[in-house]
Amino acid sequence: MRPRADDRAPAGLLAAARGGERRAAARLLTIVEHGGPAAEEVAEATHPLSGGAHVVGITGAPGSGKSTLVGVLATRLTEAGGRPAVVAVDPSSPLTGGAILGDRVRMEAATAAGAFIRSVATRGHGGGLALSVPGSVRVLDACGFDPIVVETVGVGQVEVDVAAAADTTVVVVTPGWGDAVQANKAGLLEVADLFVVNKDDRPGADDARRDLELMLDLSEVSGSAGDDRPAVLSTTATAGDGVDRVLAAVEDHHRRLAAGRGLVERRARRYDAEVRARLGHLLEDAVGHLLTGEPAGGRSSETPVAAARRLAGRLLAGGEHG
Repeated sequence: MRPRADDRAPAGLLAAARGGERRAAARLLTIVEHGGPAAEEVAEATHPLSGGAHVVGITGAPGSGKSTLVGVLATRLTEAGGRPAVVAVDPSSPLTGGAILGDRVRMEAATAAGAFIRSVATRGHGGGLALSVPGSVRVLDACGFDPIVVETVGVGQVEVDVAAAADTTVVVVTPGWGDAVQANKAGLLEVADLFVVNKDDRPGADDARRDLELMLDLSEVSGSAGDDRPAVLSTTATAGDGVDRVLAAVEDHHRRLAAGRGLVERRARRYDAEVRARLGHLLEDAVGHLLTGEPAGGRSSETPVAAARRLAGRLLAGGEHG
């Protein structure tokens, strides 16, 4: 009798998942989310098999309709014969650490159509992206899902971390979202490859599009714009209106990246961003251990600056001899 997916080692799970067993893929994602040696084993196994999928990041303020839009996109992709997967990053409770995991409710149609949907918790990690997201993307990529959509928690206008994890970044706004000057301050104009004005059937949609186009014009005049001006499209995701145009724009952006050095450069930045994040996590743990061993009396006789310099010296010395 074939062993249950939960009982198999990462290598066996990966083989089963690549053969189409979704339960095995889900178990691999659980291992990645929990971390530890098993997660590192999964990373070693999936890294050589990943890099082929188009990773699309979708971000925007709460209430902009990201989950509804992602659900419709995933449904359309599945109906067209694709194998899309969605990583929906949900907020964690500050008290219990549990996740709301509400995005799945809005993506029932996509799940029924055959899209793979996975909700993950932020677990206190700022910026809207869980530390496990890059590893989850690798697993789904190695299992043959393409494209992979990363939908962020939507904590507000500073939600721009998704750009570091994606090939194509879509920023969703709505009528009445606030003027584009605020978007520029939040850095959205810098990270967006495509803007989507959702809920286009509501008053103010034309104003939102006009404000975005104006700020894009100003960024070109000031020289702060990139080589590729983001398109501004409109959708009413609840009705499915405009979704096909968004899909076409996302695929066109990917083709243009792949035709030059853009895709290689973005993935190199993604690699560096993950290394930096994980290094910071390891350093934070190491600093915590150092502080735990500090005598309580020393905290009143030494300035925080001096203590930080002394502990940094110990940490670096330990790394050099380790």
